[in-house]
Amino acid sequence: QVQLVESGGGLVQAGGSLRLSCAPSSRTFNDYAMGWFRQAPGKEREFVAYINHWGGSTAYADSVKGRFTISRGNAKNTVYLQMTSLEPDDTAVYYCAATRRSTETRTEAAYADWGQGTQVTVSS
Repeated sequence: QVQLVESGGGLVQAGGSLRLSCAPSSRTFNDYAMGWFRQAPGKEREFVAYINHWGGSTAYADSVKGRFTISRGNAKNTVYLQMTSLEPDDTAVYYCAATRRSTETRTEAAYADWGQGTQVTVSS
């Protein structure tokens, strides 16, 4: 089990940028692929982005492709979500999650460990 702590959320105007960080507690960070999910008010949690164990493979939801970038600094034991051109529809609580699966996965059930979430609010 790995504990995850997100940071970097906040309030930003439409068109602005934010960078979210997720710091796992595990010393075997490289054993995990990582994902970002989000949950808007009144909606189900949805997949946002995925990165594999070494950072060589990424995937994005269509709604964020071209605007968001997921990356990881294994030396720093951190995964990032760089968000640009933010829109009001991006307003949500953002969660990072860890999975030991070796193939790309967008399914919540595949992720065993979750952070507490960080709020992102985009004003119009």
